[in-house]
Amino acid sequence: REAQLFVEKFEGALGKGKGKKFYAYKVMMTKKWMKFQRDFENFKTACIPWEMKIKEIESHFGSSVASYFIFLRWMYGINMILFGLTFGLVMVPEALMGKPYGSLPRKTVPRAEEASAMNFATLWDFSGFAQYSVLFYGYYNNQRTIGWLKFRMPLSYFLVGVGTIGYSFMIVIRTMARNANEEGGGDDTSFNFSWKMFTSWDYLIGNPETADNKFASITTSFKEAIVEEQESRKEENIHLTRFLRVLANFLALCTLAGSGYLIFFVVRRSQKFALEGLENYGWWERNEVNMVMSLLGMFCPTLFDVISSLENYHPRIALRWQLGRIFALFLGNLYTFIIALMDEINLKARYLFLFLIFNMQLGKDEDFQPLEEEKIVKYNMTIWEASLYNGTIPENSTAPPIQVDPADVPRGPCWETMVGQEFVRLTVSDTMTTYITILIGDFLRAVFVRFFNYCWCWDLEYGFPSYSEFDISGNVLGLIFNQGMIWMGSFYAPCLPAINVFRLHTSMYLQCWAVMCCNVPQERVFKASRSNNFYMAMLLFILFLSTLPAVYTIVSIPPSFDCGPFSGKTRMFEVISETLEHDFPSWFGKVFGYASNPGLILPFILLMVLSIYYLNATSKSYKEANLELKKKLQSVRNR
Repeated sequence: REAQLFVEKFEGALGKGKGKKFYAYKVMMTKKWMKFQRDFENFKTACIPWEMKIKEIESHFGSSVASYFIFLRWMYGINMILFGLTFGLVMVPEALMGKPYGSLPRKTVPRAEEASAMNFATLWDFSGFAQYSVLFYGYYNNQRTIGWLKFRMPLSYFLVGVGTIGYSFMIVIRTMARNANEEGGGDDTSFNFSWKMFTSWDYLIGNPETADNKFASITTSFKEAIVEEQESRKEENIHLTRFLRVLANFLALCTLAGSGYLIFFVVRRSQKFALEGLENYGWWERNEVNMVMSLLGMFCPTLFDVISSLENYHPRIALRWQLGRIFALFLGNLYTFIIALMDEINLKARYLFLFLIFNMQLGKDEDFQPLEEEKIVKYNMTIWEASLYNGTIPENSTAPPIQVDPADVPRGPCWETMVGQEFVRLTVSDTMTTYITILIGDFLRAVFVRFFNYCWCWDLEYGFPSYSEFDISGNVLGLIFNQGMIWMGSFYAPCLPAINVFRLHTSMYLQCWAVMCCNVPQERVFKASRSNNFYMAMLLFILFLSTLPAVYTIVSIPPSFDCGPFSGKTRMFEVISETLEHDFPSWFGKVFGYASNPGLILPFILLMVLSIYYLNATSKSYKEANLELKKKLQSVRNR
């Protein structure tokens, strides 16, 4: 240490001639610049959200558990962008520049609902004042421009809805490409234990807590390497293994079929309750579909985990099978929920329209289509307006119009808001179920094992119930399908990205605490892949499936005629043609029409598909060439 201080003090004097001072200054500035670079790198690492928490979890539980939290942090960043788009370009402009609450019927709670509009049960169900606010689609006005900025709200609403989906596709595909580039080719198992033994320790560590984490990380990495080596040398009875795997898949299919039948049964019950009036039933009957879906998502992964013990796969392959089965479970539940939701909306709408027909004494026995049903509602509203003028509607009268409170004006059903409410309720119930599962299934279980182990008949820590392990597959699939609901429902409920940001933020802290305090490492710690491309592939698939209902409603279903920014239009996408007609020169509209011609779009899509196929084939050939080169280098080294 004294020699190092002496060298640092007189290092500048080693120069010769007149350049001693300049040399000393240059050496000093070089050292300060190197120190600044090190400090800046440490600062950048410290600025990464939850980086130290994830490193601590990785050191104790392995890279497989840490990969979930890295994926959760990535999803949090995506939802922050989606929240910024919807909040800054949709919700804030409508709240600041749009017409205030109470100015229009769509912005006013109906008179019959005012008494209970502020009750906690009503607000918790996202009805009342929450329903008639910027949180949902029906509150927004169809006025083309609002405020002194002439902000085009319908166009902004449409472009934000389409832009969030396009941005999500772009960022998921880009992340998959970057992970594939980092993956490279070949293996890194040459002299694996020697490298870990002699090069793992970082001798610059000076913090005792960091040293403990590093020690745990090295120990975990040795466990992962031992499992990989054991799996590569394992011999098994192939016939017994095949029989057990067929049996496991049969049991998994039976579980999926039972789950689908249960949801179908519950949906039929909910439709019956809706016809008889939900006010005649309790809380469970009103929320039965959401609670059953949440409970299936809670218990079915545990059953799949028990079934997977029969297959005797490598832990990484077993995780992928588990993810695939839970993916099929959640996908079936999600699309069953969507179909049931559409049926419920049609049922409610048909019940309402038949009620209106009965009141108007139209005794016709016809099958009414949605447009015909809207005509009936409009006709009923016309009769109501005529009643204000003693049965006649003045056409060229100079008399002042009759002032009617917006709360007393009849209105048609807003199916977009109904869809948004269902998605918000499902997201909130799923969040509450997740938190309760962590507190009961992990925390209380760990407290019971910890304090009752001394006075119990057997060892609770190594027997039943023992400490719980972190469920990677269930948590990953829950995260993916919750994001799918956000993508699917954010067009009808702009508040969904904000709710999901809050959910992910609290989940990161709660699950990090639960992992470190209540869970134990898995018995077979395995090394996760260096990329999360398997997670990303499932996320890309659910993104594609989530966009189908939204695209179908935009292109095929007429919007509600008296609520939302697209009311009065035949289709939602007509806002684009309206903007081109009023805000752009005529030649630009013609160019856009030619560019959107299917005769140009289909060849362009075909060219893109061929280009992707060519690039994929080229990438595979390069990867194979790299593997061959690596084998040649290894053979030369071993000579």
